[in-house]
Amino acid sequence: MTEYGRGSGSQPWHPEDPLYGDPGYGGQRYAPQQQPQQSQPSYGGQQPQGGQPYGWDQQGQAAPYAGDGTAHQDPYAAQHHTGQHHVGQHDTGQHHVGQHDTGQHHVGQHDTGQHHVGQHSTGQHSTGTYAVPQAGDPSDPYGTGQYAAPQQRQGEHEQLGAREWHQEEPDAGKLALFDDRPDDRAVPGDPAGDEPAAAEEGGRGRERRGKGKTKKNKRRSGTACLLVAVVLVGAVGGGGYLAYDYWQTHFGAAPDYEGEGTGQVQVEIPKGASLTEMGQVLFKAGVVKSVGAFTEAAAKKSIQPGTYTLRKEMSGQAAVALMTDAKNFLTLREGIRASEVYSAIDKKLGLTEGTTKGVAKSQAKNLGLPDWAGSDPNVKDPLEGFLFPSQYSAGKGTKPEDILRQMVARAKQNYEQQDVAGKAQALGLKSPLQVVTVASLVQVEGKYKHDFDKISRVVYNRLKPDNKETYGLLDFDSTVNYARNQSTLDTGAVRDLRQFNDPYNTYKIKGLPPGPISNPGTEALKSALQPADGPWYYFVSINENETLFAVTNAEHNRNRQRYEQENKKKAGSS
Repeated sequence: MTEYGRGSGSQPWHPEDPLYGDPGYGGQRYAPQQQPQQSQPSYGGQQPQGGQPYGWDQQGQAAPYAGDGTAHQDPYAAQHHTGQHHVGQHDTGQHHVGQHDTGQHHVGQHDTGQHHVGQHSTGQHSTGTYAVPQAGDPSDPYGTGQYAAPQQRQGEHEQLGAREWHQEEPDAGKLALFDDRPDDRAVPGDPAGDEPAAAEEGGRGRERRGKGKTKKNKRRSGTACLLVAVVLVGAVGGGGYLAYDYWQTHFGAAPDYEGEGTGQVQVEIPKGASLTEMGQVLFKAGVVKSVGAFTEAAAKKSIQPGTYTLRKEMSGQAAVALMTDAKNFLTLREGIRASEVYSAIDKKLGLTEGTTKGVAKSQAKNLGLPDWAGSDPNVKDPLEGFLFPSQYSAGKGTKPEDILRQMVARAKQNYEQQDVAGKAQALGLKSPLQVVTVASLVQVEGKYKHDFDKISRVVYNRLKPDNKETYGLLDFDSTVNYARNQSTLDTGAVRDLRQFNDPYNTYKIKGLPPGPISNPGTEALKSALQPADGPWYYFVSINENETLFAVTNAEHNRNRQRYEQENKKKAGSS
């Protein structure tokens, strides 16, 4: 639409037009003047009043336009529409030359809510021409210049079927993805479509505009095709990668290095770790290329927790071989003394007896001990309590200081994890070293782990200043054995023990010994940090399943008698 009220081949109404601006037409049907009664088929199968269809005279001629006496032929009279058209009625989706929903009538174009004879924006169009008679015209039943009842052309079909709106069929090359709508009609207000030539030439103007958009449509079509191609390639590529990754994860061989590796690295396998957790430790340390490389090689193998000296970038099979070869390891039990550790290293590495002990004494400050390790000058061995009991790599060519350094590192890590330094004061102890000393006593005095918490409480109860049972003395045979570098149950009479002069003799010296008497494990350390609640001062183990605790000495003597009876039974049965 180029101008309000203007259609192709028509002129806009002028205010002098009798129907200009007339709002009185409400869509009602007007009865035409009496016409000769004759049988005439109605448009769309309906017979209007008077026997004649609107818009045509009896001779089949179009009624003249009331303004200039000329009849305007509808340029789209031959076009077909998709909707049904009836001469007498207009309803939703159907257009008729009698009644209109909006009540406004124009001979030109038809847009939303406005009806024109020339063009219909909804794609539906009525067939025929329209005449507007002047006032006083015989065909005007009211003499007001309103529409006369048109008549149907002679020879017209009895019923007009659904007719398609003539549109230019879009070229197959134009109708592509993301292309413009195939409807090339001009849009009101669109400068590109508001061309006078198009208005004058009707269909030919629309055809030119459609052709003018061919290159643009083809450009858009090409861009859309490229976009679709990129999306398809990306989808196929992504799907292929996911499929490959799924296959590698579930069925393919795990990535792995080749050979024995280079350099040296120490890894710690925690107690109770699964094969997958072991593989994760090795992968993070750079030993194996993937967790799967280790777990596949370690299937059905028994790998013990402990410290291992391995190499960088080893194959999974080579790493498992080192970790399962018994001759490459040194295993230390919980509660072992430092002197026993030195002998075990000498034997494992084939060294002369005393070699490792000399290295420990000369290089103690270079092995990584914490600052508080030598806080008491009466400590016999600064490494005591810092040679963590576990499994260590000790293959051919390993140096004693390397093994000692591994042990100290493990012990230091364990003490930091348990916050020994932070909890010492809360326990009433002077230093973190005393916490380790309590743990070493618990480890040696308690034969069984299920007794550790209660034995730890006995230690703390005996250290109390108001202790009336032992008067601040621990009275542990284990400390005497350590001072004498022996291990026996027969340490002698208590009266004799109190005469033995040594800082580690707890029968004579009140309080804790200067330092640890063994190398405690994790469980003994936890019990030293979290003792059980109880009033006990004495204990004696009857067997591995039963330990008797007592508050008074008299109760303890009764427990000892039972202990002696149990030992006699064992001796008799053997």
